[in-house]
Amino acid sequence: MVIFNIMGKVKTRLLGMEEVEEKQKKEQKEKAAKKKAVKKKEEPKKETEIKIEKPKETKKEKKTQKFKIKPRGKKYVEAKNLVDKTKTYSLKEAVALLKKMKTAKFDQSVELHLTVNEVGLKGEVELSHSTGKTVKVTVVDDKILGEIEKGKVDFDILVAHPSFMPKLAKFAKVLGPKGLMPNPKAGTISPKPEELVKKFAKGLLRWKTEAKFPLIHQMIGKISFKDEDLIKNGEKFITVVGPKHITKAYIKSTMSPSIKISL
Repeated sequence: MVIFNIMGKVKTRLLGMEEVEEKQKKEQKEKAAKKKAVKKKEEPKKETEIKIEKPKETKKEKKTQKFKIKPRGKKYVEAKNLVDKTKTYSLKEAVALLKKMKTAKFDQSVELHLTVNEVGLKGEVELSHSTGKTVKVTVVDDKILGEIEKGKVDFDILVAHPSFMPKLAKFAKVLGPKGLMPNPKAGTISPKPEELVKKFAKGLLRWKTEAKFPLIHQMIGKISFKDEDLIKNGEKFITVVGPKHITKAYIKSTMSPSIKISL
């Protein structure tokens, strides 16, 4: 028998007896395995993190929208061929040319389209002749307030007595964006609103540039008007806006191509 001292522990082993030695080795391995198993049970289980890989986001293919340009009608093409794009016409020549263009069967509106040198230009004008458009002017009263409250807005111009302005205040969000809210600058508030009705009914027009662009669009009559009436209306409007503010001017009917005019 041989005595071993390993790390402070005394272990005995019999020499010459192979079976006994093998048995001792086996027992030692079993004890070590048991200790390891017990130790493993006592240790707190570590939470295993499961990583879930998110599918890679693929860039959506941009859909390219294709717009088909519809070919112009035969009448429009014929009318366009009458206009010399290299030429600037006098108002008299342009009106006469519009009359030759047979682009529609209904009584088309005649419009001026102006490019000006600044945004924010606005004003009023009473044309020499009516534009041919019926303008509905309404005076504010309790009945009209009730209709506005129900969402009914059946007028082109709304005029008011100063005493009704506090009652109208709550409708500012409805009337304001439509340009129908009475205000002193537009001349739609007066102690005598009936006189304003007559004034606007005669054909007093309020004009202004677009909100973000130096452009003015104004109807000046119908294609059925006499040439001289359209010319007078056009000249009056251009004078009121001011030739010094106008950089380009065009005239056209509802369905016709535009004609560049001189000032």
